[in-house]
Amino acid sequence: MFFKLLTIFFFFLSFFWQSLKSSSQILDFTYNGFRDTQASISTQGIATVKPNGILKLTNFTRLKTGHAFCTKPIRFKDSPNGTVSSFSTTFVFAIHSEILMLSSNGMAFVISPNTSFPFSGPSQYLGLFNITNDGDNTNHVFAVELDTIMNAEFNDINTNHVGIDINSMKSVKSSPAGYWDEKDQFKNLTLFNLTRMQVWVDYDGLTHRIDVTLAPLRNGKPRKPLVSIVRDLSSVLLQDMFLGFSSATGNILTEHYVLGWSFRVKGEASPLDLSKLPKLPRMRPTGVRVFYEKRMPLIALLFIILFVFLVRFIVRRRRKFAEEIEDWETEFKKNRLRFKDLYYATKGFKDKNLLGSGGFGKVYRGIMPITEKEIAVKRVSNESRQGLKEFVAEIVSIGQMSHRNIVPLIGYCRRRDELLLVYDYMPNGSLDKYLYDSPKVTLDWKQRFKVIKDVASGLFYLHEEWEQVVIHRDVKASNVLLDAELNGRLGDFGLSQLCNHGSNPKTTHIVGTWGYLAPDHWRTGRPTTGTDVFAFGVLLLEVACGRHPIEVHKNSGERVLLADWVYGFWVDGNILNAKDPNLGSEYDQKEVEMVLKLGLLCSHSDPQVRPTMRQVLHYLRGDAMLPDLSPLDLRGRESVSGKYHGFSESSTFTTGSSIAHSILSSGR
Repeated sequence: MFFKLLTIFFFFLSFFWQSLKSSSQILDFTYNGFRDTQASISTQGIATVKPNGILKLTNFTRLKTGHAFCTKPIRFKDSPNGTVSSFSTTFVFAIHSEILMLSSNGMAFVISPNTSFPFSGPSQYLGLFNITNDGDNTNHVFAVELDTIMNAEFNDINTNHVGIDINSMKSVKSSPAGYWDEKDQFKNLTLFNLTRMQVWVDYDGLTHRIDVTLAPLRNGKPRKPLVSIVRDLSSVLLQDMFLGFSSATGNILTEHYVLGWSFRVKGEASPLDLSKLPKLPRMRPTGVRVFYEKRMPLIALLFIILFVFLVRFIVRRRRKFAEEIEDWETEFKKNRLRFKDLYYATKGFKDKNLLGSGGFGKVYRGIMPITEKEIAVKRVSNESRQGLKEFVAEIVSIGQMSHRNIVPLIGYCRRRDELLLVYDYMPNGSLDKYLYDSPKVTLDWKQRFKVIKDVASGLFYLHEEWEQVVIHRDVKASNVLLDAELNGRLGDFGLSQLCNHGSNPKTTHIVGTWGYLAPDHWRTGRPTTGTDVFAFGVLLLEVACGRHPIEVHKNSGERVLLADWVYGFWVDGNILNAKDPNLGSEYDQKEVEMVLKLGLLCSHSDPQVRPTMRQVLHYLRGDAMLPDLSPLDLRGRESVSGKYHGFSESSTFTTGSSIAHSILSSGR
């Protein structure tokens, strides 16, 4: 009997406890304003309930949070491991920004396991999460954000959107703020312009469909939701959860208001009585707003001034980058480069990018803006007597050549009184910087001999192997460039001329560099392949001796010619004493001697005596032996015997004046 009474006692005790517990749960509520809700709504942070019953989540305070939550939990599941029941809520809100066209961060409707967020961050975190717990599944937070800032770290779509958030500020789905009218037309809404708007959030416990709908106040609920997604919230929401709102401020002062709120589990939330909703406070212009409103004429004037300056800047910029493009250039458009690109590539042709300069222009290093290709740009004076069209045609034609010992010509640009020729950049610079005045870095004989053969190969290609004869007209050490592997490449074709095989150019305009001009070119004004051979002979002497073609004696001021200086050593029987002392002791004596004699032979005053580049290449490669010449063979009246390859039996040589006379007479 005692045990029976004890069992009945515990049954009633359990029933009483469940009744007491269930009495602490609420299933629905409706607040048409929050005047008499002190017992049912609690506020934290800067959130307050105003005397007229409006819930103010934030005020004009920077970087703060505001929360307002129901004091009693809502039972969303019949059992702890059950599924979430259907629920529905609607509320009216408004956002007021200090600045007309800008806003701080927004606000959110929140379902949370607790009402306190002590470690939440302001600004973009809306008072819900922080940098460490954002995205943590143990948060068990469901929210609908009304966001007025675009945060790239949260993949926000714009600065005015509605999103569904689950345990993170990265919305699982979002949409620009707005609504669908009866004609199925989308109407945009601005969340922060102090307009009262109504939001509906509906969850179907059977289909797990979440719908969020937005509309201006008194428009009624649109038939089509703004954001919709299917997501089972059973793993997100616990059995008992708290409902509320959260908001935060950033650097732009913003106020967030809630005017009314209705909620129901297992049913549709009761409609709000819009006539009973509290009115928004009358907004007095803040300091920033007053500034914008009263200073608008001044701001407009400033915009006009800025616009005028912008127009002037654009006009001046166009003039700065103006180019001359004529009809005949359309056939060369693939080879024409924009001056604007070259200007930016060389950083405005600054001196720090200057690679070198000469009588015909300056050369700058550059990097093309898009391709990041390294280039060398030569600015050439456009004063040639030759027709501009013919000149450009020849430059473009030369640009079609492809040879391992020729610096590629990428293209050209014509602007005002100058032409710009664009070449591939050679990282090791020009040959001359390795030869003269005890350079910091020099080349050993093996490297120099290879460069000589490279240049000879390039000149042979120009004279005989390409579809037309190309006469370079400016062969010299500063126009021999070294690539990354120290291969020699002949560059700078700004003075080059083309002609058909078997003919010579008709020009009579003398161009070139002092010390490299052949006397026959100076006399006739007509360049030939032989004039290139003459310049190549001077180059051979430069490389072997490490001296300039013409040097001035420091004491007497007398001009000392390299060819005459080398010839003097040959006459004395010790031609190897003319070699560059920087070569040291590791060099091939026969190669050095051959190069010195070949240099004198190529730079002979009589073009008929000079070998062709084909013959020169044979000598340098060892395919043929250089004739066993003596100094008298290049100085006296004696004829060179026909047994020497490439010379005519009737050829005679300059008398009395020596090679020195032939070079001195080659002045420009």
